Amino acid sequence: MLKGISPLLSPELLATLARMGHGDEIVLADAHFPGESVNATAIRADGLRIAPLLDAILPLFELDAYVPHPVAMMAPVPGDRLDPSVEDAYLVPIRRHVSNAPAIERVERFAFYERARKAFAVVMTGETAKYGNILLVKGVTPC
Repeated sequence: MLKGISPLLSPELLATLARMGHGDEIVLADAHFPGESVNATAIRADGLRIAPLLDAILPLFELDAYVPHPVAMMAPVPGDRLDPSVEDAYLVPIRRHVSNAPAIERVERFAFYERARKAFAVVMTGETAKYGNILLVKGVTPC
């Protein structure tokens, strides 16, 4: 156990966050996401919801200031409706830890899968919210 680091962050996830470089992407995926199929680096975080995991990650993780949207979520497929409470729940830790919190970009489903394929890692959570996946782009840690 380390002081000042959330116990929600496993050693594997901490190491992954530390190894990521500027511009690398990580997906925090809901329980329905095909993480193991789309990315060779799938980290299990079963039982964890994404909002508390964001609250644990963001004090340690600088979002990329050089891209228009360092935070993205999957857009609904035609005919589906989003539950606005999902994004609202994610915005709470984002706004808590990120000054000038960016707007969340919505990415078409298959484009999101493609970004997940190229991501540094996919974290498979226990999140059950539909369209609960979120992607973070890592930035440069300020000196």
